[in-house]
Amino acid sequence: MKALLSTAPGGPETLKLTETASPTAGKGEVVISVKAVGVNFPDVLIIKDMYQFKPERPFAPGGEVAGVVKSVGEGVTTLKPGDRILGSTGWGGMAEELALNAGRVRKIPDSMPFDEAAAFLMTYGTSHYALKDRAAIKPGESLLVLGAAGGVGIAAVELGKAMGAKVIAAASTQEKVDFAKACGADEGIVYPANLDEDDRAATKALSEAFKAAGGGGVDVIYDAVGGAYAEPALRAMNWEGRFLVIGFPAGIPKIPLNLTLLKSCQIVGVFWGAFVAKNPKENDANVAELFDLYAKGKIKPRVSAHFPLERGAEAIQHLADRKVQGKVVVTIG
Repeated sequence: MKALLSTAPGGPETLKLTETASPTAGKGEVVISVKAVGVNFPDVLIIKDMYQFKPERPFAPGGEVAGVVKSVGEGVTTLKPGDRILGSTGWGGMAEELALNAGRVRKIPDSMPFDEAAAFLMTYGTSHYALKDRAAIKPGESLLVLGAAGGVGIAAVELGKAMGAKVIAAASTQEKVDFAKACGADEGIVYPANLDEDDRAATKALSEAFKAAGGGGVDVIYDAVGGAYAEPALRAMNWEGRFLVIGFPAGIPKIPLNLTLLKSCQIVGVFWGAFVAKNPKENDANVAELFDLYAKGKIKPRVSAHFPLERGAEAIQHLADRKVQGKVVVTIG
């Protein structure tokens, strides 16, 4: 079988399409014939050894897959060959076949395309956990989403609307803002593509724009960008607001903590992968809610670009360059 492997730390250009042995299903495992792989920001980091997890090389990037069960190992009773599934892998997804613990695999509806299934769980799982469990967002509250056109951003926009919030989408171009508004956002703000944290006039103007869009302030901030954008967003926070830390494609921000005192607000970390490991039953309930929302048409993965496996490195670079609207998927077969 073919797999796109990381053999040394580096960017997407270091990945190599390699012929390797097909896996066999061990005890409690299934082998998946992979049809689609969702591309996420952790894929950019993990191949550079900059992610929380550092797998032993060689490994394939790709933290979520969809496909068909090829075979099952000893003790597996919940799945059978031929089942259409999605799987949370962490890494290893960019390969024609993959062995995975059956507990990390879920059946998908027959009506769910493989590309949507591969783009479903990580972004919606992260955003659902962030808004429901970490922010406890309430109907009528205002939600500011930074990086609103990306995978987790669009998921936050859709879920925020489904939870009854007023959603303000912020992104670096009008095209991206229009995309987020087409997905349900109530308001949109275009922020500078390269905001300088030392440009106090620009950061103040952006903060005032955030406040105005929220009607004087915002209750929940979903920050999937970081960098110089975090502080002006925090300055727009309402009393007892919640600032959700999602990711840092623009860099890790330096937050003046006096702002949290003045606003009596919270800065809340969101690490969905660790939540899944520590609270599997709670996560199962959340995922059931997500499938219900999908069935009702309230959420739908927005796949804006497809790449074949041999161009998987381009897919990761496309995401790293922040050109994405919605999700990028690598297709196989």
